[in-house]
Amino acid sequence: MKKEKSAFLFLLGRQMFRIMFAVFYRREISGTENIPQNSGAVIAPNHISWFDPPLAGAAMKRPLYFMAKKELFDIPVFGWAISRTNAFPVKRGVQDMAAMRNAFSLLERGSLLLMFPEGTRSKDGNIGKARAGAGMVACNARVPLIPVKIENTNNMLKFKKIKIKFGKPIYPPENFTKNDYTELSQKVLDAIAAM
Repeated sequence: MKKEKSAFLFLLGRQMFRIMFAVFYRREISGTENIPQNSGAVIAPNHISWFDPPLAGAAMKRPLYFMAKKELFDIPVFGWAISRTNAFPVKRGVQDMAAMRNAFSLLERGSLLLMFPEGTRSKDGNIGKARAGAGMVACNARVPLIPVKIENTNNMLKFKKIKIKFGKPIYPPENFTKNDYTELSQKVLDAIAAM
């Protein structure tokens, strides 16, 4: 695999978030040996806060790519910034073939892609319902999902210690149907709950 290039703002933001999370939140990271070093994978955390994507990116040595809802790219300044931090838009509620092609292309070339198995943030901080998206991408790209448990980001003003745990890879089945997509996402959420 060729050396990965990353957007300048992603690299800058990763350093800033690393410092912020280490100084103010005593960030604790474990299980990074489970992240593939030279191949593609879906990095699949639980989702309780807007801070989860930058926190996941800051916890890794390799560049991380993000699929983010299209509405975020329409926000002045913020949209410009996230489009320069390895993020690309996805239209929710429809089959967005452009976003899927982008995701598959990244994974095929051996990159890491962040996708939330729940598809959206949990309102109460608990693990939500599994959606098909992350499982579908992993099955069709033939890459593992890496479950990631993120703790204490749902109320950043309390300055609790943030913990990030990377679990063992979960591989898609050799033969699969559409029914396996949500089931695979659920396996990831079960692994996160068990950490």
